[in-house]
Amino acid sequence: MSKVEDFLTAEEEQEIVQAIVEAEKNTSGEIRVHLEAHSEIEHFKRAQEVFHFLKMDNTKEENGVLIYVAVNDKKFVIYGDKGIDKVVPDNFWDTTKDTIQAQFVQGNFKQGIIDGILKAGFELEKHFPWQHNDTNELSNEVSKG
Repeated sequence: MSKVEDFLTAEEEQEIVQAIVEAEKNTSGEIRVHLEAHSEIEHFKRAQEVFHFLKMDNTKEENGVLIYVAVNDKKFVIYGDKGIDKVVPDNFWDTTKDTIQAQFVQGNFKQGIIDGILKAGFELEKHFPWQHNDTNELSNEVSKG
C-alpha cells in the first residue's frame, strides 16, 4: 500500500466529506481535498494543475478552494481561485494554513484537514455568502492522484 492509501481511513475520509458539507452550508464557495504521494514539480504549481484537472476553475463565482496534500513530501498547499483573490487580502489563507499546520505537526492529519476546511468555509462565508439559488457545483469527495 502507498502512503496515500494509508494516510486516511475510509471513515476519516467520510468525516472530511462531512466537514466539506458543513463548511459549504453558509457559502457559495466550493472546497475540495486532494491527496497524492509525491509531486515532481513545486507543490504550489502542482496544486494549480490539480485545481484545473478537478475543474475547480469552472465555478460560477470563481470561488473554489483546494487543499492539496503531498503525503510523502509532507507538504500541503491551499489554493484559491481568482474570484477569491480579487476580494481578499494577500495573507487571507495564512490563518487556515496555520490551523492545518498546528494539527499536522502533531500527526493529526484528519483533524488538520477538517479544521482547515471549516476555517476556509468560515472565511469564504464573509465574502461569498450562501444565496437561495446556490447549487453544489463540485463533488465533496476526497480525490487522490
